[in-house]
Amino acid sequence: MDQPASVLVTQFAPGFDRWDELLSLIMRAFAPMDGVIDPPSSAHLLNAGNLRDKAGRETVLLALQDDRIAGCVFALERADDFYIGKLAVEPELQGQGIGRRLMQAVEFLARSRNKPAIELQTRIELTVNHATFAGLGFRETERTAHDGYDRPTSITMRKEFA
Repeated sequence: MDQPASVLVTQFAPGFDRWDELLSLIMRAFAPMDGVIDPPSSAHLLNAGNLRDKAGRETVLLALQDDRIAGCVFALERADDFYIGKLAVEPELQGQGIGRRLMQAVEFLARSRNKPAIELQTRIELTVNHATFAGLGFRETERTAHDGYDRPTSITMRKEFA
């Protein structure tokens, strides 16, 4: 598909105050999972305050189209990698490479901090996501169950750097 015009991927700056806007983007991007994944997405537990708190513990990368937030990803630095969470792209802009650019930015961040890998989890039911992440170089490393479930609910995928 076509690349969106003038999309900039950047780390959010101190003084960022668009938490409600960012939360709305995440909720729109995660809405198609409602009724598909079980248990429901943890995105439903987010609010502007705990999203801001999460950003204090993790690196937040934003995709900006002009002044509009077109996408985001949160990356938690761990001892041996970065854990990727809450990758979200504005629904009408999906398929235009924004998610790929956000993932490339996390990979660049991890490499710049001498981490050998990035890791994420995706839900069992989201088979399109499995294929998308595999296409970005991720491989499945394990299947886990959320508390209270006796079946796998998530797939852990990892991308090791050569």
